[in-house]
Amino acid sequence: MKSSKSLYWKLSAYFFFFFFTWSSSYSLFAIWLGQEINLNGSATGIIFSVNAVFALCMQPLYGFISDKLGLKKFMISCLLIFTGPFYIFVYGPLLQYNVFLGAVVGGLYLGAAFLAGIGAIETYIEKVSRKYDFEYGKSRMWGSLGWAAAAFFAGQLFNINPNINFWIASVSAVILTAIIMSVKIEMTDHEKNRADSVRLKDVGRLFLLRDFWFFMMYIIGVTCIYGVYDQQFPIYYASLFPSVSTGNQVFGYLNSFQVFLEAGMMFLAPFIVNKFGAKNSLILAGFLMAFRIVGSGIAVEPVGISSMKLIHALELPIMLIAVFKYLAANFDTRLSSVLYLVGFQFASQAGASILSPLAGGLYDSAGFRQTYLIMGIVVFGFTVISIFTLLGPKQNSRRVQRLQKIG
Repeated sequence: MKSSKSLYWKLSAYFFFFFFTWSSSYSLFAIWLGQEINLNGSATGIIFSVNAVFALCMQPLYGFISDKLGLKKFMISCLLIFTGPFYIFVYGPLLQYNVFLGAVVGGLYLGAAFLAGIGAIETYIEKVSRKYDFEYGKSRMWGSLGWAAAAFFAGQLFNINPNINFWIASVSAVILTAIIMSVKIEMTDHEKNRADSVRLKDVGRLFLLRDFWFFMMYIIGVTCIYGVYDQQFPIYYASLFPSVSTGNQVFGYLNSFQVFLEAGMMFLAPFIVNKFGAKNSLILAGFLMAFRIVGSGIAVEPVGISSMKLIHALELPIMLIAVFKYLAANFDTRLSSVLYLVGFQFASQAGASILSPLAGGLYDSAGFRQTYLIMGIVVFGFTVISIFTLLGPKQNSRRVQRLQKIG
């Protein structure tokens, strides 16, 4: 019990500082690209697409390595220490010199450190939570608080000097690296054998399962689109205010408030998902996303669109916890990292790499409001389809057969 409590607090603190680091450097990323680097919507869309492609390539590798290591630490944290110098001395100058060259270098670093790294970190802590019997969502809640804490000041600091946020990110990374180095996890012989038994052919067999493809269809059609929606939302939001600087500052407050609400929901989400079941919770999250995105296209003033933005605090925790529970209930837990990083993260980034440039072009040609209406309708359609394709509790016999095939 003492070991479990100590690990819970250490890993919760690690989540806090990881998301604090990420938020400091990334929560105003689109605004930084548009206002500091002076890129248009199409160029910004290309950068997000390249980021997605690099994350796409790294996620299967990270997933396989993580499952082979089991509960051994997979050190990504050291990369984060260089966040400030990278943005200030490498990424920004390269983007101003050549967008495509900067996008490639940035995609490599951001993919390894954050966009793919987060999946490896989340699955590692989820494995530890199952071993030491604490609820993953309650630990992940501290990550949301870390993002909110950084986002609260990000808009103000950006208006003073964007580089301040990047240096703060590096300082935070030093702290989280020290925390993870202090974590000690004992692996039993059984756990070591399960990790050693993971083979590439086991990963390949996942792609022979129809239900795995149905799950990825939900991720691409629902989760991926809300990610694309979020990419350039800060630019649109800031444009609704009398001055861009005011919009940046208010968005920082709004984003912070949203993530504080998200943290509270992350605490409650396990109870909701356990009550309604993983499938029904995924469907609920999908409908909430569709409503939020469509509502963003209908709202015409800051209060209305701020309300739509805050719905994110309800949907994300439910979806994230439901994804872990859905995968654990229906697939081989030896492959939990691969399942999450490929079935969830990889599928999301694959869709984002295709949709980001399309969305960027639509923002420039049709405007944000029309683009949001299109996105919301697509999410609604895929959510309805998923009612009939995702596995519910009545398919337990099919799940057993599927696990036997994998094993």
